[in-house]
Amino acid sequence: MTFEELAGLPACENEIKRLGLPVFIYGMGNGGEKVLKWCADRDIAVQGVFASDGFVRGQDFCGYRVTTLAQAEAKAGRMTVLLAFGTDLADVMQRIDDIGRRHELFAPDVPVAGDKAFSPAEFFADLQRAERVHDMLADEQSRRVFTGLCAYKITGRLGYLREIFTDDEKPSPLLGLGSDEVYCDLGAYNGDTVLQTVKSAGGCKKIYALEPEKRNFQKCVRNCTDIDEIEFINAAAWSHDCVMSFESGSGRQARVAAKGSGVTAARSLDSILHGRECTYIKYDVEGADIPALEGSARTIEVCRPKLCCALYHRCLDFIDIPLYLADRYDGYTYHMRQQRYYPAWETELIAVP
Repeated sequence: MTFEELAGLPACENEIKRLGLPVFIYGMGNGGEKVLKWCADRDIAVQGVFASDGFVRGQDFCGYRVTTLAQAEAKAGRMTVLLAFGTDLADVMQRIDDIGRRHELFAPDVPVAGDKAFSPAEFFADLQRAERVHDMLADEQSRRVFTGLCAYKITGRLGYLREIFTDDEKPSPLLGLGSDEVYCDLGAYNGDTVLQTVKSAGGCKKIYALEPEKRNFQKCVRNCTDIDEIEFINAAAWSHDCVMSFESGSGRQARVAAKGSGVTAARSLDSILHGRECTYIKYDVEGADIPALEGSARTIEVCRPKLCCALYHRCLDFIDIPLYLADRYDGYTYHMRQQRYYPAWETELIAVP
């Protein structure tokens, strides 16, 4: 898809208004709150909220009585459905596709971290940045992923995502990992990516695993304690060493925040390594990706490690993070991949020196 074709796509909010159908939110929790705010900011009236049958227990959500899909259909008939949660579960994704065949389905691009949703107007007003990212990508698949992401973010239509699912194993074979890696996992969660990397690489020379959320950190230690030469660090990845407010969340969604329910240590990777070797860094730090990269500047400059960066926590990460790296470090080759996920989560930038 060309940028000229992208310019001709209907913006998500405009298409919802043009259709004029009753609008229902599919999902609750933090995602539901963000999609409701997205609608309120765009003067889109919401008629109701529904959830999958097993999650409906007569509860209210943000002033709406939560119903089943069947109950929403009985009330509204044909409707516009706004997806308000993320999943990579095949059966749930199939259910979402089934709903999309019966109703108009959109997944507004609201952020995982922060509160700034994607704006087509802002995107096209600064189109040169997007064109720079597109042109710096090393292969056709990466460029297809990039323009497909743009099309999804503009329209909210999941069909554009389905066209670019990569389904590579994780970590990406593009990284060319081997058993001599000194691997820094920034945002280690429960140790899942540590275990994936050890299996793929056939072991690692040394691993540094950072995870700020205490329960996730404890799981990471339990799951990875049998790995040789691993150092567990209960801290958030940041630009410098400090103590920060911290907002706990379910699953991976714990993050540093301006105000939080507690405090956590924050560390720069440069401080942790203090000049020691590093060959591979993974960044998945829930919206703190640029500060974490700032805190790795000396390590990247000196060690030239392979990088894998999550690009989906903030709506312009897929532009901001590649440009941040390209403006500071010469000699890297960049690839972009989109794992199978609704909505556009699990987008990765792979940078290889």
